[in-house]
This record gives sequence, C-alpha cells and structure tokens, in this order.
Amino acid sequence: MHGGVWPLEEVRAAIDSVDLERLVIDGIAAAAGAPAVVVDVGDDPADDVGEALAGLPVVAVALGGGGESWDLALDDPGPALAGLRANPQASVVAAQTLRLGPRLDLRAALLVESLAYATLQAGPEHARWLSHRGRRTRRDLDQPRIEVSDDGSSVKVTLNRPRLLNLFDAAMRDELVDVLKALVAAADERPVVITGAGGNFCAGGDPAEFGSVPDPAAAHLIRSRANAAPWMAAVAGRTTARIDGACIGAGIELAAFCSTVAATGRARFRLPELSMGLIPGAGGTVSIPARIGRQRTLAWLLNGSEVDAPTALEWGLIDSLQG
Repeated sequence: MHGGVWPLEEVRAAIDSVDLERLVIDGIAAAAGAPAVVVDVGDDPADDVGEALAGLPVVAVALGGGGESWDLALDDPGPALAGLRANPQASVVAAQTLRLGPRLDLRAALLVESLAYATLQAGPEHARWLSHRGRRTRRDLDQPRIEVSDDGSSVKVTLNRPRLLNLFDAAMRDELVDVLKALVAAADERPVVITGAGGNFCAGGDPAEFGSVPDPAAAHLIRSRANAAPWMAAVAGRTTARIDGACIGAGIELAAFCSTVAATGRARFRLPELSMGLIPGAGGTVSIPARIGRQRTLAWLLNGSEVDAPTALEWGLIDSLQG
C-alpha cells in the first residue's frame, strides 16, 4: 500500500480470504481514513474485485480503468475521500443504494431509497446538520404551490414559490402529485412542460421542514404514500423540464425523470444531500444515475460541487441549452 492506495494483486489475494470483511474494514479501509477501499487497477477493469467489495459496507474506488462494478472510477480520489470522511455513514449508504438501483424496477428502487433515507434521518450525521441549521418559519403556508395552464393542446405545470426559489415542501409535493395523477388519469398524449416561477426551477427541499417528522418510520410511510417520483416517471415520456437558475436536490431529481430536460445558460445544479447526512430522497438515486451513470452520481454527491449548464449537457444530465 502507498498513501492509502492498494495494489490490485494484494486486494485480489484478500478476496480469497474467509475473513475478507475484517481484512477490508479493519485493515484496508482503516488505512484510508475513510470507509473506502482505493485500489490501483491500472488498465484492468477488475470487475471481480469491485463485485466482491460491493458486498461490504465500504465505498470501492478504482484508480485507473475500473469497470462498472466499482462504486467510483477516478484518477484523483481526493475530493471523494474528503466527502467520505465528512459523512461516512451517508456516503456508504449512498453507494449501497446506488448499487441496487439498476437491479430493481422503479417502485422497488424508490422503496429502497426511502428506507435508506429514513435510516439516515435517525443518524448522527443528519442530527449534526439539523443542529446547525437554525430555526426557520414560512409565511406562505396558504398559498398555492403549483400553477397549471392548459390550452387544450399542452399542459404547463409551474412550481410557484418564487420568493423562496420554489423550495419543495410537503404542500408543493402534494399539489404536484395531484396534478400528475390527473395527467395520468387523462390518458392522453398531450405534451407536458414543467418549469419554475421567478427565474429558478427549484432550490431543493425546504430546510424549514427537515426534522419536522420526528419518527423516521412515519416519514418513510409518508414518502411511500405521497412520493411525486413514480407519478413523474409515469408522465415522463411526454414531459419536458425547462430549467432556469437554481435546480438543486429534489429539483433535479424530479426533472431528471423527464424525457427531455432543457436548460438556460443560467441554470446551475447541485446535490447537497450528503452534506446534510442524507441521500437523495425524491427519486434521485433512480433518475440521476439513469442519465449520468451510477459512478458519476456518487462522485457528484461526495464532492458536493455546483455544476453549470454546459457541464450538465456534457454529462447528459440535460439534453439541450436554450436561451
């Protein structure tokens, strides 16, 4: 090992051990200072090693050519390891959840996401974030969150909390679900456009509501009953998301389900959930990997970077730049 990076041959040898878990977690991961195994694979995809490590509560990082079985394939693991060290539990749960997604149908994948999210809601990393969040109150509780315009040939759905950058709260979620259900029930093929009011799409979940349901099990059951993601997926084939300004967290998670995502040059994207001790909880562990791949999704979560519109287009997170 050199600097926390392990030679492929040594890790391959460890895989044949009956005590693999102890060797990896107490030895290799401990040496990295994070719940991670960083392996220099060179030009070898080493999918046998990545698959073996996927059974353990660590993030498997390949330096070099790493194949699809690895959680991350990077030339520079520094930013990812920094994210791992800051929130190790959320990081590992994110990796585990993303591994399962491609093997499951939509509803099963969303169920796994919600259960994982609920687990982290009760964890110390999210509690730490909540303790530094500060108290917040909202004055728009009685105002409609969704506007719908229907000209007979198409339907426009607008997220409508412009003063708060269209933060996604429970009321907006419930109104959006009702609209999407109506679109599904209509059983027509009219195009749907979803956008945000006031020059922003959606700045993510409303921080004022985090921690407002003290029981994570109850929170999971609420998500199971009132999740917008399956309804967004149901109309995705005829839906275009038009993104301007902030598109963060739940905003991009839901938009990514749409068959077409168009953005202006002002659009900016971020997944801040790991910094909150959480994972995406609005369908993002399904929708975003479907667009940009599992490894890039996890790397983005770990480094917490803001992505501009040209980068999002290069990744495939959006389909076009307009305006």
